[in-house]
Amino acid sequence: MTGIIWNFASFIVALGILVAVHEFGHFWVARRCGVYVEKFSIGFGKSIWSKKGKDGTEYSVSMIPLGGYVKMLDSRIEAIPESKYPQAFDKKPLWKRSAIVAAGPAFNFIFAIFAYWLVFLIGVPAVKPVVGEVTPNSIMAQAGLQSGMEIKSIDGKQTLDWESVNLGLVSHIGDNRMVITVSPNNSLGTDKKLAIDLAGWNFDPETESAMGTLGFKPYSPQISTTLANISEGGAAFEAGLEAGDIIVTMKNQAISEWQQVVEVIQDSPNTPIPMRVERQGNELQLTLTPNAKTLNDGRVIGFAGVAPEVGEWPADYRFDLQYGPVEAVGKAIVKTGQIIELTITMLKKLIVGDVGINNLSGPISIAKGAGATADFGLVYFLGFLALISVNLGIINLVPLPMLDGGHLMFFAIEAVIRRPVPEKVQEMGYRFGGAIIFSLMAIAIFNDFTRL
Repeated sequence: MTGIIWNFASFIVALGILVAVHEFGHFWVARRCGVYVEKFSIGFGKSIWSKKGKDGTEYSVSMIPLGGYVKMLDSRIEAIPESKYPQAFDKKPLWKRSAIVAAGPAFNFIFAIFAYWLVFLIGVPAVKPVVGEVTPNSIMAQAGLQSGMEIKSIDGKQTLDWESVNLGLVSHIGDNRMVITVSPNNSLGTDKKLAIDLAGWNFDPETESAMGTLGFKPYSPQISTTLANISEGGAAFEAGLEAGDIIVTMKNQAISEWQQVVEVIQDSPNTPIPMRVERQGNELQLTLTPNAKTLNDGRVIGFAGVAPEVGEWPADYRFDLQYGPVEAVGKAIVKTGQIIELTITMLKKLIVGDVGINNLSGPISIAKGAGATADFGLVYFLGFLALISVNLGIINLVPLPMLDGGHLMFFAIEAVIRRPVPEKVQEMGYRFGGAIIFSLMAIAIFNDFTRL
């Protein structure tokens, strides 16, 4: 229950910030174009707080925190005296109306740059994308990828860390080919390019990782079978296990790597496991009965509350992505551009069917993401805000009536035919666009519930 409340609170904070940014873009440009703004609201429905500003605008926070709006003076909506025509939105020149509408998404992109600037200014821990295990006969193995290689770029785009690699791989869902640049083991020799044949790549982002389906894993330090931590009150604690114990056998099978321990424990919920451990040179016979843990997909696995000793990372593998105030601006712009490009690419693939509609996410998934990143700290939450802000900006530019992109589409038609699109045509467009938007929202929310 605490987790749900935390996720919901994080979602409200994230959504409130992004809606405020988007609507402030409309508001700020409207004011500078001489349009009178009657109301600036964060949220819909009944107002829970409001204040009349000196500028005559009512600033409000409403009960339903799923959006917001800027109400501008408009003679199409209500009758206004002719003396106020110069302050009405619909009486402004086409370029001013277009600027006001485009300002919302534009401010989302500007906010993303600002958020990434803060991320790079504060610094975020990162790991060089050095390849660990490569699955024999996999797509990557056939292309020549080997353990120890560092992935330098994907289709010419630099990959400094594993996040960049993952974004680059995901952007190629539905493609037939991809080219990656790698440096050989131990950085000896020159970089080389590997052509990856993706024709047989089947990837479901909801249940699989891009790297796993391609056949490789990131490098990680060696995990031993020596126990480092025992959770007090957990199954391992109750069984008498102690930090420093070395697991020798489980179910009378010799144990040589930690993954074997994980598999035996997960496969044995509420089932006694006979085991032998080495403690200070002596072997002991113990019985471990893992607790049961139910996953989101309904599976029940064993859980013991133990953690192994992990080897040290090589000194040059870990680093902080951190830059000075000026350099961070350029890095933030590049990062935002990459996210914009990826979002547009995935949107196109969703439309043509390369990406399944089951990958759409709604407010529940966003809330879980907000809560998870908030748990990790400010830097990760800022990165999450930047990502969602870019998505919000892109989605609003889709040329569907009811969205900013739909308004811009009508303005583009107006620029061509030299007169506004008839109101009846616009009204039909709004109904059609609304039907599509609400259908997509319903699918996204349904997908959210199937993931619970």
